[in-house]
Amino acid sequence: MSLGGITVVEGSENNLEIQELARFAVEDYNKKENTNLEFVKVISAKKQVVAGVIYYIKLEAKDCESYNIYETKIFVSLQNSKEVEEFKLVGDVPSNSTT
Repeated sequence: MSLGGITVVEGSENNLEIQELARFAVEDYNKKENTNLEFVKVISAKKQVVAGVIYYIKLEAKDCESYNIYETKIFVSLQNSKEVEEFKLVGDVPSNSTT
């Protein structure tokens, strides 16, 4: 893996580390925004190796009865500390694709 290049995380939908990071991002967003999103699933993920790793994760979360797609950017340092650098709504989930 080259330093600085962004690569797709194959099998990210079932990757426990990626799911844990996605849940962490949802929890962080809930604390910061005083809301109650529920993590549903990982849709896709990419990562970039820097002085640590930056993960770009697309995920589905439930807000009350609506399912939405969010993108998050999480930095994991060499010391394994995690920081959500970005978390944003990117759209609704089409009604026929929810779990």
